[in-house]
Amino acid sequence: MKEKIIEELKKIEEQYAVKICYAVESGSRSWGFPSKDSDYDVRFIYVPKKEWYLSIEEKRDVIELPINNLLDINGWELRKALRLFKKSNPPLMEWLHSGIVYYQAYSLVDKMMAIQNQVFRPQSALYHYLNMAKGNYRDYLQADEVKIKKYFYVLRPVLACKWIEKYNSVPPIEFQALVADLIMDGPLKNEINTLLDRKIRGDELNFEPKVVIINEFLENEINRIEDYAKKTSFPKQDISPILDELFRDILDEVWP
Repeated sequence: MKEKIIEELKKIEEQYAVKICYAVESGSRSWGFPSKDSDYDVRFIYVPKKEWYLSIEEKRDVIELPINNLLDINGWELRKALRLFKKSNPPLMEWLHSGIVYYQAYSLVDKMMAIQNQVFRPQSALYHYLNMAKGNYRDYLQADEVKIKKYFYVLRPVLACKWIEKYNSVPPIEFQALVADLIMDGPLKNEINTLLDRKIRGDELNFEPKVVIINEFLENEINRIEDYAKKTSFPKQDISPILDELFRDILDEVWP
């Protein structure tokens, strides 16, 4: 599949006259709990030619390919990516930490990783994951019978919040790493690992009675984290000059 993805990325470079610096898997495959029918969520960062930036017209800064039943491919232009990086955009931070890298060229990602601790905004990431957890919990896990696989889409953001609270750093992208570090051995961890094993094996995990111990954990943690987020503030640092320089360096490197 990697060869097919790289082939598609090369077509994008030719069709749009851009250079791709980085392409990774995002979503359930990179999180460590794909379903048997999961598609491939490919995300990339690309750099248009210098002339693209020297225009009075606003231009589209996203490339999206039509989604089929196997591939979902889209990417962000360099300046857009760096603006979101400055805001500590969690999806972008997850791209940088994906364990499934399809393609990497030039020095962009190495330079971004070198300054990620200066960029990371714990409060912004905390609210992102908290709102994701609250929304998914409200929408999917309130009834007596629930779609069991949806537990992962609430557990993962809750654990990401707990990681930020504990370490004040970018959470690992892998669900198993979060569980291993943040959930104590016992009945709760056993239930989570049982569901994870079933999902990875390819069990349908459709509607079943809700898992009470997991629901209680999620409700308590969502309420506690929300209270923590309201009471906690983190210092901010303006790193625009550093990112401006990085932008210019990459533009010169990719299009000398």
